[in-house]
Amino acid sequence: MKALLLENVHPLATTLLTEAGIEVDHRPGALDEAELVEALRGVQLLGIRSKTEVTPAVVEAAEDLLAIGAFCIGTNQIALAPAAERGIPAFNAPYSNTRSVVELALAEIIVMARRLTEKDRALHDGVWRKDAKGSHEIRGRRLGIVGYGNIGSQLSVVAEMLGMEVYFYDIQDRLALGNARRCGSLEELLDIAEAVTLHVDGRDGNAGFFGREQFERMRPRSLFLNLSRGFLVDYEALRDGLQSGHIAGAAVDVFPVEPKKSGDPFTSPLQGLPNTVLTPHVGGSTEEAQEDIGRFVAGKLRDYVSYGTTTLSVNLPALTLQHVPGDHRLTHFHTNTPGVLAKVNHILASHGVNIGGQLLGTQGHVGYVVTDVDSPLNEDALAELHDLPETIRLRVID
Repeated sequence: MKALLLENVHPLATTLLTEAGIEVDHRPGALDEAELVEALRGVQLLGIRSKTEVTPAVVEAAEDLLAIGAFCIGTNQIALAPAAERGIPAFNAPYSNTRSVVELALAEIIVMARRLTEKDRALHDGVWRKDAKGSHEIRGRRLGIVGYGNIGSQLSVVAEMLGMEVYFYDIQDRLALGNARRCGSLEELLDIAEAVTLHVDGRDGNAGFFGREQFERMRPRSLFLNLSRGFLVDYEALRDGLQSGHIAGAAVDVFPVEPKKSGDPFTSPLQGLPNTVLTPHVGGSTEEAQEDIGRFVAGKLRDYVSYGTTTLSVNLPALTLQHVPGDHRLTHFHTNTPGVLAKVNHILASHGVNIGGQLLGTQGHVGYVVTDVDSPLNEDALAELHDLPETIRLRVID
């Protein structure tokens, strides 16, 4: 069993997979499509972060690939549906770095409210600029959170503890935490908030979500933050708002086009603007978060290859069947059509195989059944299961 880990995934992931008997190839940067196809020859497990694109062509070409781990929150860089159709589960870390992103957002709100970047730059240039003009406390200020999921809701709680009034907007019906107030529309939130921060997901429909119209709708001298996805925002429009003074400050951690690896050149229309904080996609990049992500996602990959466990898979049915020592486990991905489970069990019964435990789950067009048997499966039984017209992927775990 071999694993390919890209983009400086935390070393703990290598340790956990190696301890499970998996050979690990650990590389620092991202790979493009052609490079990834070549690197995945003979590889069963792939670990990436946000820069590597696992395209449909990569999924189609990776004949040996069993599972994909996204060592981050987002999975929009993975062709999830094509992977599901080939019985390749994808796992991510939806909770591990939420605190890191929350702390960065709050730090940047304070930095912008106090205009610390300008004071820092002046001192580095040898100019002592001690005044209170344009500097504000965040206590009592109105924070507008767009997207109230894991990160947005935690930010809501911590910001309120610092004395901010919290408003949020989400297309889903989310429970308001603390004294946070729900807005019925994005426009309502923009009319109220003095600082607006985006925490929405990377689905295709969100491209260009926040543009010139939204920036012009924001209150004069408001602050803006984007720590979610670069393609959500029209940064040319943000630049114009900053240059005109309508937007008092901006903090951006994500960009439509990002370098593949550390040290590569970078350009943005936001460079050189006053009271603008630019960070290189480091919202979740704390040592604590990366260690936890490394442990969490590597554990999911290990458990899948060892036991067929798909709990928290983002694209396939989530199943966990308790392992009984001595049993042999059969995992079977199939097209989700009526009667497949009956066919599987009929084949097992016809070969005198006793089922000790079994779970079935379906998601969309794909079904997944995990079966434990108390005796080894013979080649004829496996061949019949493999030849079922509905079979997508069959695997035996001893």
